[in-house]
Amino acid sequence: MSQRGLFFGTAGAPYSSAQGTTVEGIRRVKELGLDCMEIEFVRGVKMGVNSAKKVQITAASQNVVLSVHAPYYINLNSSEPEKIDSSMKRIYDSAYIGSICGARSIVFHPAYYQKDKPEDVFSRVLQKLQELTVRMADENIDVVLRPETTGKPTQFGSLDETLNMCSQLDKVLPCIDFAHLHARSNGKENSFEEFTAVLEKVENTLGKEALENMHMHISGIEYGPKGEKKHLELERSDLRYIELMQALKDFRAKGLVISESPDNEGDALLLKRTYQGL
Repeated sequence: MSQRGLFFGTAGAPYSSAQGTTVEGIRRVKELGLDCMEIEFVRGVKMGVNSAKKVQITAASQNVVLSVHAPYYINLNSSEPEKIDSSMKRIYDSAYIGSICGARSIVFHPAYYQKDKPEDVFSRVLQKLQELTVRMADENIDVVLRPETTGKPTQFGSLDETLNMCSQLDKVLPCIDFAHLHARSNGKENSFEEFTAVLEKVENTLGKEALENMHMHISGIEYGPKGEKKHLELERSDLRYIELMQALKDFRAKGLVISESPDNEGDALLLKRTYQGL
């Protein structure tokens, strides 16, 4: 499913929304002139089916595109089988409820290396995602799973790992977090040329259709030798977001741009205005 263009929105309800509920957040996204919202299940999937149906109706009436971020505590490479099972359940529950909400992309952080070889972790994560995609196909849960590029070298999820994994699975595409790429490399991945190289790699590995159905996280970020420390507002950071917007425009990228900034709505609007002004 390719998008009509680039849609800009917030991670969670915009901070200015009255109650901060998902339904109120969707309405506020529309009022602000934004296009999409990522539902944050990061502390657990606590939304029921009836609430999810109301979310879907609201989003459809407001013409706001939705995605979902699954709970943070997911590790498909845990040494404890019960933790892998609970991680699988968290992704599945996010996909099930998210699909009822009308979301089509389910974002998650896949795993930690711990003391294992990266190639072993890759094989384990690949196997578990294969199991999930088969189950969802069997149950007609029509979503795309989106392993996110991660912000610390201790976390599984470099750009190459993520793209390679997506190339081997159906209904699995990347969530490219440009702030995480920048932090993971301790300050690289932050120029027009480097942003262009990322997009070229997406196209070369997954085909042009992947550029037409992207899901991205963008924010400022504080980082060090161990990677990500915390997210920052764009103007308080060194992320060259104007060059990033130019690269996305040059590649005619389509999909969702989610602002994970501490000022989620302000930076989403800044990104949208910047992109439209190029």
